[in-house]
Amino acid sequence: MKNRIRKLLIGVFALLLALPLPVAKVFAEVPYKTYMVDGYGRILETQTAYTPVQAITRIGEVSFETPRDLTISKEGLLYIADSSKKVILVSDKEGNLIQTIGEGVLVSPTGVSVTKDNTIYVADQGAQKIFVFNKKGKLIKEYGRPDSPIYGEKQSFKPTKITVNNGGNMYVICEGNTNGIVQISPSNGGSFLGYFGTNYTFLNPLQMIQRIILNDAQRAKLLGNIPSTPTNFCIDDNGLIYTVTQGNKNYTLKKLNIAGTNLLGEDDYYADLPVAVTTGNYDNVFVADNDGYVYEYNSEGELLFVFGGRDDGRYRIGLCSKVEAIAVDEEDNIYLLDSDKRQIHIFRPTEFTDNLHNALYLYSKGRYTKSKEPLTEVLTMNSLFDYANKAMGRAYLQEENYEEALRYARLSKDYDGYSDAFWEIRNLWLQENLVTAFLLLVGIFVGIKILRVIQRKYRVFQPVLSKIQQVGQIKLVTQVRYGTYFMKHPIDGCYGVRREGKNSYLCANLLLSAFVIIWIINKYYIGFLFRGVVEGRYNLVSDIAGVLIVFFSIVICNYLVVTINEGEGSFRQVYCGFAYCFVPFLLLKPFVIIISNVITYNEQFIIKFLNLFIVAWMLVLLFVMIKEINNYSVLQTIKIILLTLFTLLIMALVVFIIYMLFTQVINFVVTLIREVVYRFE
Repeated sequence: MKNRIRKLLIGVFALLLALPLPVAKVFAEVPYKTYMVDGYGRILETQTAYTPVQAITRIGEVSFETPRDLTISKEGLLYIADSSKKVILVSDKEGNLIQTIGEGVLVSPTGVSVTKDNTIYVADQGAQKIFVFNKKGKLIKEYGRPDSPIYGEKQSFKPTKITVNNGGNMYVICEGNTNGIVQISPSNGGSFLGYFGTNYTFLNPLQMIQRIILNDAQRAKLLGNIPSTPTNFCIDDNGLIYTVTQGNKNYTLKKLNIAGTNLLGEDDYYADLPVAVTTGNYDNVFVADNDGYVYEYNSEGELLFVFGGRDDGRYRIGLCSKVEAIAVDEEDNIYLLDSDKRQIHIFRPTEFTDNLHNALYLYSKGRYTKSKEPLTEVLTMNSLFDYANKAMGRAYLQEENYEEALRYARLSKDYDGYSDAFWEIRNLWLQENLVTAFLLLVGIFVGIKILRVIQRKYRVFQPVLSKIQQVGQIKLVTQVRYGTYFMKHPIDGCYGVRREGKNSYLCANLLLSAFVIIWIINKYYIGFLFRGVVEGRYNLVSDIAGVLIVFFSIVICNYLVVTINEGEGSFRQVYCGFAYCFVPFLLLKPFVIIISNVITYNEQFIIKFLNLFIVAWMLVLLFVMIKEINNYSVLQTIKIILLTLFTLLIMALVVFIIYMLFTQVINFVVTLIREVVYRFE
């Protein structure tokens, strides 16, 4: 009986083993976060754009020693320049060795470039030459230092990076050569064509002042303001050259045409320490940072993604120690060469990125309607991805669906797209309603004339006018109305404030309150094109507190200064005088807010002019008020204004010091309480 049971159990167990088991999918956690930039310039986390899938640590049985550059041919072969091994290693994408190039020829290769016909160009910093090999690895040409006086008689030739255009002209970055990229033609054994893409220098205000006030001998002792040498570069299929330069402020990435003109503008989101650049398959650009971050941009230099990072010592795939090169294959996989870890990290795009790339490609080819389908997929995954909203808006704009274009432009904070769509919507509205609007204005004008005639003959509105006149005679109303006289006749207006009592704290506080209200309305409800705050977010308490703190600080500092400088104005007069200076803002700013909601970028000069006019008027009133209230001369008034500004600076410094001390005391008390609680427990 026991043997039968044992056999039955063995049979059941064997049957269970024979059954197919469900396969468990194992996903490696991505060791970094992916970020994007929204329309307000904020760095936000988004879906993973690329996942690390593999790391190549050796080519065949050959390990890396000092890999310095990497490129991928059209056939998908990897070419790695290893300066210590003095060779170019060629492999497939799995890391299998195909061939070794340059044995016995190369000294210290630091740059490699492969043309469409598989000709290999190598920049050899140690040999101070450029070597050219055919696809079988045979040396066919070599180029040394250009023999041209234009190159510079004392200028050395230490090529570090190289790229070649379709015509065979070589572009070379040389160590220590600040004149720009060296252009060499293959004709006549290597003709020097000149320098290309020279970086510009920047002077800060202190350096400008030094160069103005110092003599030649003193200026000679200053550190020279020498342009930075490009760090790395690449060339796309259209012959455009992309360069990256460390320490070049907001121009670290450049896109240069054949004339050397930069087609990209200044940007705050270019990599700070770029070491390599390459182009993708959709007119996109990839920049690798020294710390292992990868930046992806579209063709116009707008940031799409930032991902990657520095390795924390755990040697995880996707995190680098020191990036040397970046390359992209025909399947959009990214290859990062890490010289410290001596490996190549491979990243694969996610579905989210594939949809975005597909949309980029369709849009660049003018297929706007087709591009909306992948854009919709992107927005389904992340509705806050502003670049997709922007591209969707531009697609609708091309289809002349201006309402939808306006909506997506507003979502993505695409001010140019919003302006273009609003221009078209406004134009259509004017075409449909211009006659009606004109007739309405004529009707209003005629109606006012008729009412005036009726009033003169029959005095129908006299009771209402009498009530209005009675209200106008109230003291507070009279004082508020006096502000209009003050802003048109500031000298006489100051005399009224000082001698005739045309002021009160209540009136000044009322004007200040109106200023705060209009200031807040201007901040949150000015036209979309001129709004600098996040929609839907209000910080009313801090806004009100900020305006009041600034106003009272200025008034108090000015009163303290005029008091010790024989000023004749009382605090009440000074306070009310400052309040009356707000009147141009109170009267004109509401019109600016209204106008800003119905104009486009083409008419933005109107807003700029009106704002400048308001500020200038207020400053003139302020100057006259300080002068007349305190009975100063013009020079004395200028002196008082400068002293007031200096006093404000000192006050701000004192407040900051007190704040820091108070913060330290609070932190000390909190730490002490925690320590006591810990000891007690």
